[in-house]
Amino acid sequence: MNNHLTNKLKTAEEAIAMIQNGDSVFLQSAASTPTVLIDQLSKRNDIDKLEIVSIHTEGSTPYATEKFEDKIKINTFFVGSNIRTAVQEGRANYIPMFLSEIPLAFKNGIIPIDVALIQVSPPDRHGYCSLGVSVDVSNAAIHQAKIVIAQLNPNVPRTFGDGILHVSKIDALVEVDQKLFEHEPKPISDTHMQIGCNIAELIEDGATLQTGIGAIPDAALSCLKNHKNLGMHTEMFSDGIIDLIESGVLNGKLKKTFTEKVVTGFAIGSQRLYDYVHDNPMFEFRDTAFVNDTKNIRANPKVTAINSAIEVDIFGQVCADSIGPMQYSGVGGQMDFIRGAALSEGGKPIIALPSITSKGKSKIVPTLAQGASVVTTRAHVHWIVTENGKVDLYGKNLRERAKSLIEIAHPDHQEDLSKAAHEILGEL
Repeated sequence: MNNHLTNKLKTAEEAIAMIQNGDSVFLQSAASTPTVLIDQLSKRNDIDKLEIVSIHTEGSTPYATEKFEDKIKINTFFVGSNIRTAVQEGRANYIPMFLSEIPLAFKNGIIPIDVALIQVSPPDRHGYCSLGVSVDVSNAAIHQAKIVIAQLNPNVPRTFGDGILHVSKIDALVEVDQKLFEHEPKPISDTHMQIGCNIAELIEDGATLQTGIGAIPDAALSCLKNHKNLGMHTEMFSDGIIDLIESGVLNGKLKKTFTEKVVTGFAIGSQRLYDYVHDNPMFEFRDTAFVNDTKNIRANPKVTAINSAIEVDIFGQVCADSIGPMQYSGVGGQMDFIRGAALSEGGKPIIALPSITSKGKSKIVPTLAQGASVVTTRAHVHWIVTENGKVDLYGKNLRERAKSLIEIAHPDHQEDLSKAAHEILGEL
């Protein structure tokens, strides 16, 4: 093994001992969550006044248990299932911030970073490691950190873009051999498939797509097999794009920037996805300050941004990150791409959601639930899509909006919505 590696190799215990009380510690994101280092950190009994900073992570969160309640301050920009209970019970805190602005918050010291815990591929012959499938805000955190501690994992794909890190920039390396976290595609329900087909009807040939993970984006992508010359510029993606690329539908030929490339901040999916992006120059993993910048989004033609919601009121206000006052997820990049798509020539910002919850309650509501947060304002919203149809609210007055949204609500709720709208607005 090269000397520049052996000098940095440590056990997890030795590496984590480099963290001092009072430090702010960043955790790399999503599929690249450095769980061995996190577990070792949580074994320390001398922790005090430590801060943990992250966006979405995978795996367990032992640092968020009651044991550390008075010793570790947790600030997260995204509330996933592994941290949700801690946030709701007050042991962790949520910071609402656009994904595009988080790197700047690190750079400007608004959110200070002392230590970055990350996961990288083994270095190439020139000493360069890869951050793999999670560059997102992790790249910015690494550059601000005083100490960088990395899991050295042969299962991390080597990807192109901003996530290239020379081993000299890493202070400690801990060898691990574990698979990345996987999200296998799930079967798509009839409701989600109909939503996907409705979205696909809005997507024009030559469009540049922004999608995410889950049933709705997977359904939409599966309905695009007959489209031509699609491109992609997105904060993240999953397995759904592979078949479109292999069939030639998604080729990026008409993009104005990064022609014939997929630009993204991170990816999470199955092992098939990780194998596919490994050493594949078609994929450009960039910092979200770049990916989610509206200037860079709008530079491409016909940007079609597909985003989800928890509920939408009859005026077009979109709640996408809370259930009433309960924080459920995060602001993420929805507004970045809704605005970027709106400014793109021929662009279409889309909010898609089933018309009812699993319990049969309407997701199109007269007013948002008390305490619910607005992620996309009614002034920013354009297309709303459910399984019952699609409507463009842009340029419509409040009465026209209410009438349009009621038409794509679930039939069982349309009468009650009409009555509520009449009480608020008068005759529609």
